[in-house]
Amino acid sequence: MKSLCFPEAKGKGGGISGLMTHSDYQIPELAESARAGDRTSLERLVNLFHGDIFRMVFYRTCSRMDAEDLTQEIFMQMMKSLPNLKDTSRFRPWLFRIAINRVRDFHRKKSILNFFGTSSEVEDSVHISPVNSDDPADRLIQKEFWKQFHEFAKCLSQGEREVFILRFADHLGIREIAETLKKNESTVKTLLYRALKKLRKTSGLRDMLHNS
Repeated sequence: MKSLCFPEAKGKGGGISGLMTHSDYQIPELAESARAGDRTSLERLVNLFHGDIFRMVFYRTCSRMDAEDLTQEIFMQMMKSLPNLKDTSRFRPWLFRIAINRVRDFHRKKSILNFFGTSSEVEDSVHISPVNSDDPADRLIQKEFWKQFHEFAKCLSQGEREVFILRFADHLGIREIAETLKKNESTVKTLLYRALKKLRKTSGLRDMLHNS
């Protein structure tokens, strides 16, 4: 199946998949140094993962302001919890798990606010996503893409949706997804298979992906 290409979110740093790169084997070393109190290593970790975490949060909130606030909170939690990380080779899925849990907390709080009618969320912002191009046609296409993407997500179970986005939007491997969600790899593969099976039946979004 063709790889899914999602638009990049703009954030501080380029992330692991952006301009700033770092060999996987060096990330545990940085985490080890940061855990021991090395400020430079800590800052390098933040710079390396900031773009990836921001993009991940934005996909799940569809609000740049919320994504910026949550990303800051996630890295503050990372700094606070890093001394307790026993295996630094698991830093990446560990960080994504922090992000997933923080986003879940955000949505739980938002649901409560909506129930009591205190949410100031603007309805028109739901399907807005960051666009790198200045071409109005490109912006229109991406807005339509995200509209269909969110419609497709509604047909997935929570587990399928989490696995699908972590795999294709956040670019985590099967093992990393399993560690992030605390599920076994066979369960992750099953959920991903079900999500892809549903995608093949969703002609609008499927055609947009093939034509991108």
